[in-house]
Amino acid sequence: MRQFLLSLLATTVSIALTFGTAAVVDHNKKQKEKREIVMMVMYDLHNSMKSLEEADSSLHQIMDWQVQIAEDTTLFKSLKYNIVGTIPRFEYTETVERIFSSNIESINTVGNVLFTEMVSEFYLTRKQYKTEICDSILNEMKRTSPFESLKGILNFDIGIYTLVSGLYRNNMQQKYANCKKIMGVTDEQLNVYISKRESLEKDKTDGQQVLDSLTEKFGAINQRLEVAKKKLKLE
Repeated sequence: MRQFLLSLLATTVSIALTFGTAAVVDHNKKQKEKREIVMMVMYDLHNSMKSLEEADSSLHQIMDWQVQIAEDTTLFKSLKYNIVGTIPRFEYTETVERIFSSNIESINTVGNVLFTEMVSEFYLTRKQYKTEICDSILNEMKRTSPFESLKGILNFDIGIYTLVSGLYRNNMQQKYANCKKIMGVTDEQLNVYISKRESLEKDKTDGQQVLDSLTEKFGAINQRLEVAKKKLKLE
């Protein structure tokens, strides 16, 4: 009887350890997946903030050039090209947004409703910024051609766009900071992840450059071959 009880106890402990270990492994796996998703989203928000800050700085630069032209109209011809080339585009991709927003499994893995809402608000505001600031400026330029004359460039009210841009920038910076705070992401952790991702992106760029070089060489060789074939036919 004693031997039976000892055997039963050993079996019970073995089962408990097996299931306990599996549960720990599963928990650690989910925590790792959660962290990867969070960092992926934070990296996307980081890049969006960089693009927005560049766009906002461009608007301030355009305003400065407008003032310079107003104070010295002889600068019009040279600075108008600077202004046209500095019009902000605010480029970003929606890949991560689609993955996160439309994938219920990713949302469940993160398991934080407040973070999900904050990220969704950030993406919505990002889209509004592009539409109401950058796209609106481009549409107004197409409609009125303001930079073709001195009067047009001075009357183009870039100031209102700059003001609204600043409001958007502050709003999105706050959302970005809140997302980091909610998920306990420190600047140091984010910087490490950014460095890792930028290194991977550089590898992709280097690979694309190699591909472009090979394609160019192939095109040149193929062109020489076609020329040689034509000569042979003429002979």
